[in-house]
Amino acid sequence: MGELTEQSLVRRGPAPSRGLRAPLPGPAGPLDGHEAPAILERARAVVDPELRRALDSLPGSMRRIALYHFGWEQADGTPAAGNAGKAIRPALVLTAAGALGGHRSAAVRAAAAVELVHNFTLLHDDVMDRDTTRRHRPTAWTVFGDADAILAGDALQALALRLLAEDTHPASGAAAARLASCVLELCAGQHADTAMERRGPHEVTLDEVLAMAEAKTGALLGCACALGGLYAGADDADVEALDAFGREAGLAFQLIDDVIGIWGDPSRTGKPAGADLMARKKSLPVVAALTSGTEAATELAKLYQGPYEDGELERTVLAVERAGGRDWAQQQAADRMARAMQELSRAIPDPEAAGGLLALAEFVTRRST
Repeated sequence: MGELTEQSLVRRGPAPSRGLRAPLPGPAGPLDGHEAPAILERARAVVDPELRRALDSLPGSMRRIALYHFGWEQADGTPAAGNAGKAIRPALVLTAAGALGGHRSAAVRAAAAVELVHNFTLLHDDVMDRDTTRRHRPTAWTVFGDADAILAGDALQALALRLLAEDTHPASGAAAARLASCVLELCAGQHADTAMERRGPHEVTLDEVLAMAEAKTGALLGCACALGGLYAGADDADVEALDAFGREAGLAFQLIDDVIGIWGDPSRTGKPAGADLMARKKSLPVVAALTSGTEAATELAKLYQGPYEDGELERTVLAVERAGGRDWAQQQAADRMARAMQELSRAIPDPEAAGGLLALAEFVTRRST
């Protein structure tokens, strides 16, 4: 997950009619005063010190792995100026709190807790998916081994809940309960994902894969927004609307991420091209293609029934595209963002107050890396 640019989404961006690049509404222009990169930079500046303090409290062996994963140390423990990610989730916590009249500074611990949970999932996902590269460097399991990477992920989850348990803010208890429930949903989503990989190409439905993606990606973005609402003292209806906003934006995020995983430029993504296809992953564009009823879908199913062989990648990419998987994913991302905007307007009717969240929502569907 890299930096926002105004270049095309991937090598060939979405057609203009898809709406993914259309400006979001606002009072004096689409993003006036609410530029996403600036919001993310401010979030990173206030959350990173809290994260570093939390990681420094880990036992030495776990601390070393965690600091490597965040990009702040090399594998040998020497300092590194690496990329700790864009901080979308902590930015959502802080921005949601501010949009509802709360103090962003009061929600920093909650923002750090969400980021710790996010990185717990990354450490575990990399092991289960056997991904060898993240943020342009070897994944933790390839450096330290499976067991150590899993344990480091467990430690990050525990740190997240401890941050909230030790927080004196009145909303911390409700936030901890909500984050714990979110972790359960994340685990269920990951289990569904791995179970789908054992099923045949025609045995997974679009509804199933969309529900899995919401659990794996949308749930934590929704939780981040909801925690911001809790720390602002919002009522239950507004908290739930913020959660729904984050979930829909998160699903749009996953749709675009899956498109980038197939058609993205490895020099920008930091991941091998077509890795999900070679692993026969049933990503959203792939399942859309497989269920399209086209000749290309039949060809794709045959390719997916056997192990990957050299030279098949280009054929597989073309089959997904000819079966409509790419167009479907881009249209779905636009539709989900429209739903996200509707949910946000329920909680924050004033476009000016909602501007920061609107900018972050647009950011997740404009990624080119």
